Amino acid sequence: MRIIGGTLRGLRLNPPKNLPVRPTTDLAKEALFNILQNQIEFEGIKVLDLFCGTGNISLEFASREAEQVISVDRSIHCINYVKDTARQHHLEQIKTYKADVFKYLELESEKYNLIFADPPYDLNRIPEIPKMVFEKELLLPDGLLIVEHQSMQNLSNHPAFVEQRKYGHSSFSFFRAGAGE
Repeated sequence: MRIIGGTLRGLRLNPPKNLPVRPTTDLAKEALFNILQNQIEFEGIKVLDLFCGTGNISLEFASREAEQVISVDRSIHCINYVKDTARQHHLEQIKTYKADVFKYLELESEKYNLIFADPPYDLNRIPEIPKMVFEKELLLPDGLLIVEHQSMQNLSNHPAFVEQRKYGHSSFSFFRAGAGE
């Protein structure tokens, strides 16, 4: 795993082997950020990274000058790794929270430019993520929700769904605030 852009470009991440994660592959992450590069200005945005795991995505956004990155995971080991890595590289804009993502979303009231969710693929509650984000109005106008999931899963029945991009067994489903209106 490595940071592919921004101030920490090329930095190799070496998380402990025992973390309960399935990190986004470098290939998929590079494709995702190539798509985003043409859609958003990274500098100054507010990002919520749900099921952050190794912090791979959080660190990428921070490296690209996101103003604020909130990283949420229920594993204290993941949270500690993200916190330590952010501190080591002076990424003060990353804030970590050890929490169940669904409980966190129920209580969250901040609004974000971008929300990224990379839940465990076997989680049966994945379709609830867009539902909760849009019911709670957690995206700023024209904000983007991206959910990573198994390619065989289809999340297109949500009114804010825009597109699905497949990368092998993984897919990114994109949802945009205002798209379903």
